[in-house]
Amino acid sequence: MSTSPKGVAVVTGASAGIGAIYADRLARRGHDLILVARNQARLDDLATRITGATGRVVKPVAADLNNRADLKRIETILATDTRITMLVNNAGVGALEPLLQSDVDAMEAMIGLNVTALTRLAYAAAPAFVGRGGGAIINISSVVAIAPEVLNGVYGGTKAFVLALSQSLHKELVDKNVRIQAVLPGATATNFWNAAGGSHENLPSNIVMRSDDLVDAALAGFDQGELVTIPSLPDAGDWTAFEEARQTLMPNLSLNSVAARYRTADAA
Repeated sequence: MSTSPKGVAVVTGASAGIGAIYADRLARRGHDLILVARNQARLDDLATRITGATGRVVKPVAADLNNRADLKRIETILATDTRITMLVNNAGVGALEPLLQSDVDAMEAMIGLNVTALTRLAYAAAPAFVGRGGGAIINISSVVAIAPEVLNGVYGGTKAFVLALSQSLHKELVDKNVRIQAVLPGATATNFWNAAGGSHENLPSNIVMRSDDLVDAALAGFDQGELVTIPSLPDAGDWTAFEEARQTLMPNLSLNSVAARYRTADAA
């Protein structure tokens, strides 16, 4: 792989949908690519198309991130390839059915991909980026991270984890020249819905964003230095207010006395 002035971006879940669009956009921005997904044929086809359109060097790496050996292979690439400057943690699956109608084994597999694999890749990339003097980790979360009532609760829980991890990583790495961004898509026209047993075509058209628009907005948010990007949110002040309300809670979340409303008559 050649050396790009912008370095190499690793994109997981890259064979289709949001991941494939990230791959295209990052190549057009000057990144060489390592594309990770399970389907080798789709990866090869995407790599050929991107190289033909942009001239960038693209390496497809077939891997199932729920397979420990495959996951370890990608971790090793992130930790040892000094050309890598960006990780797009996009691989994930969703669920639409409520908990009482869901298969617990499928939920565990979803946690494995959405949480465990994403975390291990971030753990591989972050210290490597610090050692190299900088880098960026983009974690694809979801609006259900802050609205878990909307879809399956376990899915919402995995995406809330991604948001919380991103916020913590930002605090830890902000002074080490490592950028963190959490992207919170709403309903997006991708194969996510089919894979989860539904269809975005059954949703009101006014709430479904084109995947190209989503990625372009997310990258615009990255360029603007956002930690959290919600592509459809009209007023950035709404997120600021939400975050300020959270910060207001901070001083009182851990105190040595019980709040007055919880004191029993005997304790008074």
